[in-house]
Amino acid sequence: MKSKEKKYYRLYQDLRKAILCGEYKAGQKLPSKRVTADKTGYSMITVQTAYDMLSEEGYVTPRERSGYFVNKIETIGAEFALAESKPFSRLPEESLSVERADFESSVWIKTVRKVISDDEKRLFVKSPNKGVNALRNAIADYLYRYRGMIAEPERIIIGSGAEQLYETVVKVLGRDKIYGIENPSYAQINAVYEAEGVKVTYLKMGEAGVESGELGKDFDVLHVTPFHSYPSGVTTPIAKRYEYLKWAEVRNGYIIEDDFDSEFFLPGQPIESLYSLSSGKYVIYVNTFSKSLSPSMRMGYMILPEELMIEYERKLGHFSCSVPVLDQYVLAEFIESGSFERHLSRARRKMKKDEI
Repeated sequence: MKSKEKKYYRLYQDLRKAILCGEYKAGQKLPSKRVTADKTGYSMITVQTAYDMLSEEGYVTPRERSGYFVNKIETIGAEFALAESKPFSRLPEESLSVERADFESSVWIKTVRKVISDDEKRLFVKSPNKGVNALRNAIADYLYRYRGMIAEPERIIIGSGAEQLYETVVKVLGRDKIYGIENPSYAQINAVYEAEGVKVTYLKMGEAGVESGELGKDFDVLHVTPFHSYPSGVTTPIAKRYEYLKWAEVRNGYIIEDDFDSEFFLPGQPIESLYSLSSGKYVIYVNTFSKSLSPSMRMGYMILPEELMIEYERKLGHFSCSVPVLDQYVLAEFIESGSFERHLSRARRKMKKDEI
């Protein structure tokens, strides 16, 4: 069936082009269906279908027992007709290079198969607003085991990457707030805030993080990357972290802790997060799996302070989670099975070896 469709459409295109290019003049009769069939090798049914398409679109008019005659059409030029018929150019295949060479894709694929075989029905149920409970529970367990962080699953919100989570924070806190960001910082942070239409204050970075004098500037929300800030590479020591928290306490402000890359702290267990130091009171914790697993894993999460949950529900509680349900369950299984932590251990061993 598809083959016949291609043939009649190809013939239709050829005849249409001939009409637009002036090979067949207005009032001229097209070759009979029998002649066209013999000339092209197509069946009579194929030719009839192509002629009928030309008639329906107004290129020709059928006359009983006389044939098909070309209608007068305002000239639009042979160049246009040829361009119109030219097929589109296909995009090249994406590069198959993998940024994280230590990521064992076979383990991930095995996990996908397990999730699908265990209970496929759950994969066709709409995700809750904050993400599926299985993933939120898995992240809470992982943070406690690996980071010593106590995070209630109810306050964990799943999103499709850091940028989307930054946007969510703005929606929760409001566009009337002034956001203080590290200077220099990851370019997408400023890009998101600019796109959201909020005012940004740039805070000069020193060797230990945001310089102390900069914390006296006029802003309401402090967005920092305490571990390995990009592009400066600065990791803030404990004294500076407490300085950030003191700022939040005095100013009654919030800190967005962007914990990107913290899983790869080489000296040992990752350093204590601002979220843990504050018991989650002033800190909105944000992390993703783009660096720890693969850039293709557009999944991340944030932990909101308890006092912001009501505001989140009021403003965003009616929206759907942007991460596909299958991806959420696969990641949940990947974490719960221990595969994620084994992957992190392999990655860190490789990083240490590369440094020697």
